[in-house]
Amino acid sequence: MSNPLKGSSLLMKLIDPLAPTKSDQYPFTASPRSYIVLLLAGIAMTVISVAVGMSEAFLEQFYFSYLIGWVFCVSITLGCLFIVLIKHLVRSKWIVSLRRIPEASAASFPLLIILSIPVIIGLLDPHGPYHHWTTEGIADPTSEHYDEIVSGKVAYLNIPFFLGRMAFYFIAWTFISSRLWRLSVLQDITHDPHLSVRMRHLSAWGLPVAAITTAFAAFDFLMTLDPHWFSTIFGVYFFAGAFLAAFCFTTLTIAGLQRAGMLKGVVTREHYHDLGKLMFGFVVFWAYIGFSQYMLIWYGGIPEETAWFKYRLQNGWETHSGILLFGHFIIPFIILLPRAIKRFATPLAIIAVWLLVMQWFDIHWQAMPVLHKDQAQFHWLDLSCWVGLTSLLVGAFLWRFSRHAIVCEGDPKLEKSLRFENV
Repeated sequence: MSNPLKGSSLLMKLIDPLAPTKSDQYPFTASPRSYIVLLLAGIAMTVISVAVGMSEAFLEQFYFSYLIGWVFCVSITLGCLFIVLIKHLVRSKWIVSLRRIPEASAASFPLLIILSIPVIIGLLDPHGPYHHWTTEGIADPTSEHYDEIVSGKVAYLNIPFFLGRMAFYFIAWTFISSRLWRLSVLQDITHDPHLSVRMRHLSAWGLPVAAITTAFAAFDFLMTLDPHWFSTIFGVYFFAGAFLAAFCFTTLTIAGLQRAGMLKGVVTREHYHDLGKLMFGFVVFWAYIGFSQYMLIWYGGIPEETAWFKYRLQNGWETHSGILLFGHFIIPFIILLPRAIKRFATPLAIIAVWLLVMQWFDIHWQAMPVLHKDQAQFHWLDLSCWVGLTSLLVGAFLWRFSRHAIVCEGDPKLEKSLRFENV
């Protein structure tokens, strides 16, 4: 089958600047259709969403729908970066045989920079999702748009500083993830154990940088949609969902690859068991952080804080809050509790899909009440932007993944990972 993506060499270089390397032992054997269809469908759906959404009738809805879909993709990519950083830092052995999946996913930040263009346009548009603090005169006491609370935050909430912070986040994330990706692929070729030390040294400072930038990115992309509201724990809440989504994405990818005949004997029930335990643990951690945020705000009773939950507990949004409680915590908690569920690919893949949907639903619940305070609703742009951007992200990931060995065959701990057993 001819590859229709060959002509778009510049875009492909951004997705993966490394020259492809071959592997006889761990090759990617699926048809190129697996990523070509996703890429083309993602491009088509995203272009249609942008073309229709930028019309005056849908403009406000489009900005919010696109932002939610884009932040969902950012959250998965960030979560995968954390998996790789923590793996290197703690010298984890069991995850080596499946490490290439979060590595390849974490290298997606250049693509996400390109996909952020509508978000930046929305920032500059007076009718965009951030208009509550970007409106001219918001800090001028003589202006009809004056807002006393926002005026006290204008040193932080201003467009140049926002764009500067956003640029810093993506430069840091791109440098760390691409450097780890390059060293890992180089180790496949050279089998140099010293490269593992270099990746660990990079992770030693990369992890705190990623942690701080992730927290501030959560503040900027989501919390500033309602600039009156603030929560110091919100960055941890976003991280918990992102880290859980990354494990779900990794589990689902492994299950799909094994169904296609790859990774046989490489990822076993023992690995699934650990992935299932981590999914279960972060389902609980997400719920714990979410409840802590709610409890502290309820106990404090500060109007600027409590209003955020008020809008999510009325006008139909209370139903969404209930769905989030049951769908993101209670149901997956019960399903993932038994040991047997965590040791089989199919049920674990199903719950992974469910939790990925809940991750998007959670981001939608955080952002959309800002636009629709009076009545909870979904819009077709919510679905088209989400599916289009996710298809692009996954298609680019599979293309990058297919160009190299699908297992980190140069890692000196690979043999121990292949023989891994839960105690």
